[in-house]
This record gives sequence, C-alpha cells and structure tokens, in this order.
Amino acid sequence: MTIISHDRALAQGEFDLFAAVSGDNNPIHVDPDFSARTRFGRTVSHGMLLYTVLWGLLQKQHPGARQVSQTMMFPNPAYAGETLRFELSETASADSRRSYATRVTRVADGAVVLDGQTEIALP
Repeated sequence: MTIISHDRALAQGEFDLFAAVSGDNNPIHVDPDFSARTRFGRTVSHGMLLYTVLWGLLQKQHPGARQVSQTMMFPNPAYAGETLRFELSETASADSRRSYATRVTRVADGAVVLDGQTEIALP
C-alpha cells in the first residue's frame, strides 16, 4: 500500500487564482468580507482546488497518468492559511491501473476536508 503524504497551506491568493481559472467566483471562496458574515467566518477553499493538489502529487508519482474516475466528499471546510495534509493511499493495482484513497485533513484538528477515491491509468 503506497502512501503519499504532503503538508501544505493554501493562501487566499491561490483561492483567487483558482477562481479566475475555473470561473467559480463564489464569494465564499474569494471575498473575505462576505465570508466573515457566513457560518464559516472566513473564506473556504474550492473543493476542486484541494483535489488539484492531490492530482499534482499523483502526477509526480506517475508522470503522464490519466484520470479514469474519481469520487469526493467535502465534510468540513478548508480555510486559507491553515496547514492541510494531502494523502494518497493505494488501494488496488491491476495491469496499468491504480486506485487510491484520497484524503485531505486539517493538521490542527484532524478534521477531514476531502475524502474520496480515484482511479488512474498509467501511460
């Protein structure tokens, strides 16, 4: 079982850049004044931004791999500036395909912010 783990904090500037690239300009992600008045109290990461960090880790491990499938749930928010742990655990391997459990947790309290699975095809 391969485990890939990487700790990283995402900055508000990265939320803003991801919004510009994706077109997802929801104020919960990009407007600190708006977000301060929500139940979250501050901006929260785009879920797919979290997954792109995981995808980057997979690409380092398996250059040229392509996505076959993915599932994700976002049970808790991830905030700008907090350290997150990005983890991939290999769950299956057959021929040129690999399956991984995907998980992102907040380092400070262990809360899961992304939980899912992905399957890749190797080149």
